[in-house]
Amino acid sequence: MTFSATLFEGRRAIVMGGTSGIGAGTALRLAELGANVLAVGLQAAGKHAPVHDRIRCIELDVTDGPALQAVLSKEISIDVLVNCAGISRDRAEYELDVFQHVLDVNLTSIMRACSLAVPALIHARGCIVNVASMFSTFGSADRPAYAASKGGVVQLTKSLAQSYAAAKVRVNAVAPGWITTPLSEGLARDEEASRRIMDRTPLGHWGQPADVADAIVFLCSPAAGYITGVTLPVDGGYLTV
Repeated sequence: MTFSATLFEGRRAIVMGGTSGIGAGTALRLAELGANVLAVGLQAAGKHAPVHDRIRCIELDVTDGPALQAVLSKEISIDVLVNCAGISRDRAEYELDVFQHVLDVNLTSIMRACSLAVPALIHARGCIVNVASMFSTFGSADRPAYAASKGGVVQLTKSLAQSYAAAKVRVNAVAPGWITTPLSEGLARDEEASRRIMDRTPLGHWGQPADVADAIVFLCSPAAGYITGVTLPVDGGYLTV
């Protein structure tokens, strides 16, 4: 770990989708660096949920507006908001109801969370990091809603960065590549598919949630104090090929 252990000491962080995968890894990293973290998501008591003295996990569907409002309205000051909730339904996304649900989880929930949290973020002069994807850059015949939603995350990040800048709230995003998570574990176990992916990845290995978490920590830190509206790839060089 290259960050000071007290980097976020006394700070309040909320991680949407923080009970599994990249979100859980981010919640854990923020807690290790001193933040008091609220991890929001499904299966909050499940095997993938982060465990730390400074993390509280709560069960919540990010598409449930009233429930999310009830949680965020209690927050007076938020230093860090990470929007990491995401799903993919592969080719079922060509069904319009499935397409809409994926957008609701991956994109609309971000706008909802930001809108509800912005008073507390302004109070703390906090920051937001949204989780996009390498699929923000190119489409996918297998997952049209996922690719569309993640492209939308990039543009929403730019728009909110412009809107919130006057209030000194920074908004950035990360775009993970092939990361080992519960969402990708089936693909990672497919030796042939995984080999093709690694053949295109210059660094030659799958990423871990901690790799993305560290990029998020940087964007939330004072070292990124003059950075807003960017999307930082965390993909082992996949997009360079």
